Amino acid sequence: MQVDPFFVTNLVGSLDQTQLKEQLLTAEMSSGVRVNSLSQDPVASGENVLLLNQMQRDDSFTLSSSLVQGQLQVADSALGSVVSQLTSAISAATSANNGTMNASDLKSVSNQIAGIRDEVLALANTSYQGQYIFGGGKTSASPFTLSSSTSPATTSYNGDQNINSLETPNGQSIQLNVPGNQIFDAAGGNSVFAALNSLVADYATGTPSGSAVADTIALGTALNYVSQQRVVIDNSITRLTAASDSVASEKTQLTAAQTSLMQADVPQVATQLSLAETQQTALEDVIAQLGSNNLFSKL
Repeated sequence: MQVDPFFVTNLVGSLDQTQLKEQLLTAEMSSGVRVNSLSQDPVASGENVLLLNQMQRDDSFTLSSSLVQGQLQVADSALGSVVSQLTSAISAATSANNGTMNASDLKSVSNQIAGIRDEVLALANTSYQGQYIFGGGKTSASPFTLSSSTSPATTSYNGDQNINSLETPNGQSIQLNVPGNQIFDAAGGNSVFAALNSLVADYATGTPSGSAVADTIALGTALNYVSQQRVVIDNSITRLTAASDSVASEKTQLTAAQTSLMQADVPQVATQLSLAETQQTALEDVIAQLGSNNLFSKL
C-alpha cells in the first residue's frame, strides 16, 4: 500500500487553517462584529465605508444645525421685541398727532420715542455667543451706531449685506441670517431708524412738526417690513427643524443598516466555532498518531 508523502504536510496545513478560522470566529464572537478586515468581505466593507461617510455628514450637520438654530431663535426673539417696541412708538406718535397735547406732553412723547429708539438700537445690535447677528458677514463689531450731532439724529449701518446659509445633507440651502440694513434701514421708506429719529425730532420742541403724521405713517410701513423680514427667519427655523428631524431619522436608519451589515450572527458563529474546535481536535489526534508511527504500523 502506497502512502501519500505529503499526507502529514497536508494535515498540518489543514490544522493551521482550522486554527486560523477558530481565531477569527473567536474574535467575531468577542467583538460582535462580523467583518474586521477588507479581505473578509470586500463588498460589505465597501458598503460600510459608504454608510460611515453618510453618518459622519449627518453628525456634522446635526452639530452645525444645533449651533445656528440657537442664533436663529435669538434673532426671531429680538425681532419680536422690535415689533412690540415699534407698535408702542406708533401708538405714542398717534396720540401726539391728535392735537390735544400741550408742549410738555409732546416733549414727553419725544423722550418716550427716543427711549424706544435706543431699545430698538440695542436689539439691532443683539449678539449671540459673542457674534452680532444682524451685521451680515461682519459679526465682530456692533452693526449700528447712533449720532445725535444733528437733528434729526442719524443711525449708521456698519455691517455688510452677506447672507450666510447652511447646506443640508440632501443638498438644500437654508438661509441663516438677514443683514441688518435689510431689516432696520431699508430703502424705499422702510427705514425704522429714519422714522424713529424723525419722530423724536418732531416733538422735541413741544410744537408738532408738520411732518409728524407722515413720519408716523413711515414708521408703520417700516414696522410691516420688519415683520416681513421676521417671516424669513421663522421660515428658516421651520426648515432647519424639519431638516434636523429628517437627518435624525436617517441616522437611525443608517445605524440599523450598518448593524445589520456588520453585526455577527452569534448563534451561527457559535456553531461554526464548535465545529472548528472539533475539527482541530480530530486533526491534532491524527497528527499525534502519525508522530508515534502508530498509523504506519497498521498499514
